[in-house]
Amino acid sequence: MRIDILNKLARQGGSFTFKDAQKLLGSNTNIVKKLLSRFENKGLIQRIERGKYIILPLGAEKGQYTLHEFIIASLLVNPYSISYWSALHFYGLTEQIPNVVFVQTTAYKKMQEKEVFGIKYKFIRVKKEKFFAVKDIWIENSKVHIVEKEKAIVDCLDKPQYCGGIIEVAKALKHGTYKKRKLARFAKQIGNSGVIRRLGFLSEYVERPIRLPVINVRNYLYLDPTMPHRGDKNAHWRLIVNLDERDLGHLE
Repeated sequence: MRIDILNKLARQGGSFTFKDAQKLLGSNTNIVKKLLSRFENKGLIQRIERGKYIILPLGAEKGQYTLHEFIIASLLVNPYSISYWSALHFYGLTEQIPNVVFVQTTAYKKMQEKEVFGIKYKFIRVKKEKFFAVKDIWIENSKVHIVEKEKAIVDCLDKPQYCGGIIEVAKALKHGTYKKRKLARFAKQIGNSGVIRRLGFLSEYVERPIRLPVINVRNYLYLDPTMPHRGDKNAHWRLIVNLDERDLGHLE
């Protein structure tokens, strides 16, 4: 009976929710709680969050096994997409390995940060208008949502604090492969003139210019809001270039 229940849950993938178990068992809440607690004590399953579990392979030690961090992220909030620094790394646009998984969502989540199996997850809530260009990838037989490569760059330009700063975007623009037209379209679609300004300046700086809409604004923005708020003004893109020339000059 026990193995039969686990096998049926496993057919849905390596994870399941309390509601999945309740639907399968057709039992009342208390009975399901007791059964899942028994499974967990025997090392058959492990809880990752309230009402969310993963199934442990036979022979795996409790606390020593986990799923890929993107799969875990998919279980923590809905809707979601992997973005920012995590997506840059996935696409090979940065050599830096982020120690946090950055998850974009339109949903409200009480805890903006969470640690599961020693991995930290950061949930960035955005407006529905900014939640687009999401595609599916397969990891360990599980479908995971991640933003397209060009959208990852745009998201980082929109919120540089979640990608290690503008310098990482500059490196991606200089050395990465991407579609310029799609990048320009996403930069316009996200609805933040700062994205267009930063993209325009950086693409010219790394000598891979992108055709972008004309910016008709008076105010100035910081090229990198995560850096000290001082620097020279760039009148064309209405930016305060607050990055040291030595940093911009070393994009290898």
